Amino acid sequence: MLAVQGSAGGYDTFDVAIVGAGISGINTAYRIQSGLPGTRYTIFEARDSTGGTWDFFKYPGLRSDSDLFTFGFSWRPWLDTNPIATAPSILSYLKASAVTEGIEKHVQLNTRVQSAKWSTKTQVWTLTVASGTVTRRVHAKFLVLGTGYYDYEKALEANIPNLDTFTGRVVHPQFWPSDLDCTDKSVVCVGSGATAVTLVPVLASQSASVTMLQRSPSYVVSLPNPRSASLLLRWLPRRLSYTLNRLYFMIMPMVFYYFCRMFPKTSRNMIRDNAAKQLPENYPVDPHFTPRYNPFDQRVCFAPDGDFYAAIHSGRAAVVTDSIETVVEDGLILKSGGKVSADIIITATGLKLQLGGGIKLTVDGTPVKFGDKFTWHHAMLQDVPNAVLIMGYTMASWTLGADATAFLLCRLLKGMRKHGLSSIVPRMPDTETPKAHPLMDLTSTYVQAATKDLPKTGEFGPWRRRANYFKDYLRVNYGDVSQGLEFWQGDGPVTGVRL
Repeated sequence: MLAVQGSAGGYDTFDVAIVGAGISGINTAYRIQSGLPGTRYTIFEARDSTGGTWDFFKYPGLRSDSDLFTFGFSWRPWLDTNPIATAPSILSYLKASAVTEGIEKHVQLNTRVQSAKWSTKTQVWTLTVASGTVTRRVHAKFLVLGTGYYDYEKALEANIPNLDTFTGRVVHPQFWPSDLDCTDKSVVCVGSGATAVTLVPVLASQSASVTMLQRSPSYVVSLPNPRSASLLLRWLPRRLSYTLNRLYFMIMPMVFYYFCRMFPKTSRNMIRDNAAKQLPENYPVDPHFTPRYNPFDQRVCFAPDGDFYAAIHSGRAAVVTDSIETVVEDGLILKSGGKVSADIIITATGLKLQLGGGIKLTVDGTPVKFGDKFTWHHAMLQDVPNAVLIMGYTMASWTLGADATAFLLCRLLKGMRKHGLSSIVPRMPDTETPKAHPLMDLTSTYVQAATKDLPKTGEFGPWRRRANYFKDYLRVNYGDVSQGLEFWQGDGPVTGVRL
């Protein structure tokens, strides 16, 4: 257990409090209980079920946008053959993982963390948590925010002129109504990102027609999603074959990413030519499938087995590239003067980003403003003691990034235990303030809208943006993780500590 100053005052006291019982929280819990036996931890989950994103979102066709061999846990391999999986199968996998490892016994469901207050005097976090009408306080020596980066309470408002004049139904994917019936309806899906690319094939099979109305196109790359066993699985032991599969899916997306960044023109042409081959004959590639930006300036969309292109081939899905002039009672008027008729409008224009689940964080009474802080190893926040923010990768599997942070957390906790430390605080030297860079290197509209509220990364040392899982894994497990930290034992800082 970590060293703590002051009495708990009768409150429940945990070594580690994790907020969020989704994939990040479950993985972090496993790393803690397997790497630091005897650590007393709990997981606070505001909803009535574990699973996070995969339990919350209900829109049809919801699936992973990265392979499950790396999106799944390394300590409980994904044993199905298909790399891209549906939300129900992912949710089942997460729940089974938590049950098998005994993690679900540590989860407090229907318990929302309203605020977290750090006291330098007592060297603990005081969390105010609400369960229904009952509010209580809990002490934690270390705080882990595994809440993802979406605002689950409020959707990103779609900037569509006169949307309220539409007499049909307007739906945001974040709050998909269970009674929505698209049968024999004309559906317009506004947006061109991963959500729209996921929705279009499903809606095409349910509705009379679906039109994906985009202001600018995205890169859509088809991926095979086999249901049958691979050659590796047929000829090698099951555990070994899936280990090799995982390694393959860790390496190949990274190779594809770096290839696209190093050779943007070549990669643009490759993706464009591949799209043309999958579209109906004479279907216009320009402007519908020719983005203005380079691959990975925004996230590349993946279509398992080319289902997005198959929907267009069926004749029940179409793409229109234009801007919206206004919305009328029965559809949308475009800048070009055309009109798209609609019975249902779906605003798949992005999600509202929010870190920390909306929890009010304070340090000695001063509110923590994420947008004013740099991140230390993409995990801790400048000047915020004993707190880790779990962030995945934006250009690779989320879980790989979350796992790198979990390994870092465990190393920090072990070092604190070894040296009898009560707290660690990332400090930026006054003489070394780096140039600020965005947390996410993406130009997507919804990311740009939230940039001012997100922490920053630097350009050197522990403040720089993460590179890739292999480098990060080596750095957090074997590299120097003492640089940029201030160490405390009891009521004062100490020097000469190396974790």
